[in-house]
Amino acid sequence: MSYAPLGVKSVSGSFVERDHGHTFEYIDNPEFVLHVPAHGGKNVHFPHLIFVGPFGQETRRALVKGSVVHVVTDETDFGFVVEKWNIKNHRKYAK
Repeated sequence: MSYAPLGVKSVSGSFVERDHGHTFEYIDNPEFVLHVPAHGGKNVHFPHLIFVGPFGQETRRALVKGSVVHVVTDETDFGFVVEKWNIKNHRKYAK
């Protein structure tokens, strides 16, 4: 489980990763950057930051949808490596 640190004021939502059952919280990404996938293809915007690691100290860029999350896991010379996570219990928090 990885929740947002206490200093974060506007958490956008949470979800449970389906394969391992870990819960993650996420916020809106304040930066608008288009990323080139390592396998080629069109540029992708990742509008969310997922809190990962112990106590949510690290973040990863992501695109959170209803039942799937696309997470940037690595950066190569050719672009970003993106993993697809199947999720359940996706909750959007009121703002």
